[in-house]
Amino acid sequence: MSSQSRVDMLALTDARERAAQCGIPDAMAELSVFRIALHQPPVAVALHGMLEALLWKGALDARLRELIIMRIGWVTDSVYEWTQHWRVARLLEVPERDLLGVRDWQNAGHFGEAERAVLAATDETLRDGTISDETWAECQRALHGDPAVLVELVAAIGNWRLFSALLRSLHVPLEDGLEAWPPDGVRPSVD
Repeated sequence: MSSQSRVDMLALTDARERAAQCGIPDAMAELSVFRIALHQPPVAVALHGMLEALLWKGALDARLRELIIMRIGWVTDSVYEWTQHWRVARLLEVPERDLLGVRDWQNAGHFGEAERAVLAATDETLRDGTISDETWAECQRALHGDPAVLVELVAAIGNWRLFSALLRSLHVPLEDGLEAWPPDGVRPSVD
């Protein structure tokens, strides 16, 4: 990934001003991704709306959500997504072992039915654009057939797949002072 963003980040004061005009919190306006997205406020509002729904109002277990995000970050080589959500997941007390386990989840013996189902759904969506019938049935079983959780599962995969494309295509840089790919510095080998 280039160290230079393809679209200049707004100055922090400009980002905060635009964010305030469209109801996005200051804390979000300070993130590199929003300092770029706020060039197009309606897009920034839509991005924030999905984050708000999925991060703060979601029905899907937060640990499962973070495993999905980390898997997407790993598979797509999204340094920003992996690094930011490493921090989020650790604040939610998701064990490092689980976060590192998403890199090769099929061979990580400590994941249970729910983790394996949502990670399979994530991989299939990344690879095929959809979840297979077999994996869908596994997700239904593991997530107790809860329609709200199942809808959110698909939305979460799609949202962070979108964020990965946005972050990588625009070469969104990490915020100052953040170290990429914690904790062991291992990077994915993307074809």
